[in-house]
Amino acid sequence: MRAAVMTGLLLGGWVFHGLASGLTAAESKPVQGANGAVSLQVPGQWDSKQPSVRIIEHEYSAPAKAGDSIAGRLTMMAAGGSVKDNLARWVGQFDAAGVKKVVKDSQVNGMKVHQIDLRGTYNDRRGPFAPATKRADYRMLGAIVEMKSGGLYFLKFYGPAATISANEKAFQQMINSIKSN
Repeated sequence: MRAAVMTGLLLGGWVFHGLASGLTAAESKPVQGANGAVSLQVPGQWDSKQPSVRIIEHEYSAPAKAGDSIAGRLTMMAAGGSVKDNLARWVGQFDAAGVKKVVKDSQVNGMKVHQIDLRGTYNDRRGPFAPATKRADYRMLGAIVEMKSGGLYFLKFYGPAATISANEKAFQQMINSIKSN
C-alpha cells in the first residue's frame, strides 16, 4: 500500500490525479526519453515491447480489460511538427463520422502538456503505407509535451475503449510524473 497522498486537479471536466511523492518502484518503471531530455514513470503492470518502427523510442502494452482481445498500446517518441498539426493527425486516424474529441492543455512540472481524448472507429496502420484495419469502439489518449530543452515529446495510448478506460488512471499518473532533465 502507498503511503503517498493523492492529489487531484480538475481541468475542464477532467480530473488529473497524481501522487505527491510519486509512484513506488513496484508500481512503476523509470523511463528516459528524447535522449534523456525527459523522464517519467511507466505503470509497472505494462509490458515493454520492441517498437514496431524505428521512429518510436519506447513501446508498452497495457493489460486488456476482461472481454477485450487486444491490449492497449503506448508509444513514446520525440518528433517534429506543430502541436496543432500533430493533434490533427491523431484526429485523422479516426473515421470522421462519429469521432468524439476532447482537447485540454495543462502544466506538468513546469512543462506545457496538450492532451487529447478520442473515441470512435480507429484506422489502425502499422506503418505509413500499410493498409488500415478499421477498429470500432476504440479510444486514444494522447499527450504532447513541450520539453524545456525545446521540441516535443509524444505519448500515444490507444486500443479498445474499455481497455483504455480501465488503464486511464495509470496513464494520467504517468503523464503527471513527467519531468525535464
